[in-house]
Amino acid sequence: MYSTVVYKEIRWHGRGGQGAVTSAELFAAAAVRDGFYAVSIPFFGAERRGAHVVAFNRISDTRVYVRSSIKNPDFVVVLDSKLLGLEHDKKRIFSGLKKESVLVVNADKEVAESLGWRNVACVNATEIALKNRLVLAGIPLTNTAMLGALAKVFGEISLKSFEEAVKAKWSGRRAEVNLMALREGYSGVRWI
Repeated sequence: MYSTVVYKEIRWHGRGGQGAVTSAELFAAAAVRDGFYAVSIPFFGAERRGAHVVAFNRISDTRVYVRSSIKNPDFVVVLDSKLLGLEHDKKRIFSGLKKESVLVVNADKEVAESLGWRNVACVNATEIALKNRLVLAGIPLTNTAMLGALAKVFGEISLKSFEEAVKAKWSGRRAEVNLMALREGYSGVRWI
């Protein structure tokens, strides 16, 4: 007799160079620190800096063997609000959402309200990235601010575990600014 494994599934949408894949890796690392089983699944194609990039997470309290892309996510994280303004990107973001799925978007309240979705949490991750000088080649690195926002919305993994995952990834000044962005993203979440 087989039992059904319950996963929580996350799909990350960003642009190449913003850190969507890194965010998924950090999320999985934090989940494991809190006793969950988790995987990070990057999706690589012919992406280049600035192109639409997708990454995934599966988390459970039992081993995670499924490593395919996620079609019906519980959470969708959008690192760049400009993706919401392009019809083909918006279709990819909204694809497969369930009525209880939560959108976590890098946007102000006005943009978040315009989405017409019932479960939306927003944070101005671009502002946080710029304030903390998290910019690479002119692109704000919104990933740790959005990771903080998802940590708050997800609610089952401690902020401390996310902080430890960031410290394990980076050191020195780079760790400091990413920790600030993580905390600001966590405290800056607004529900629509």
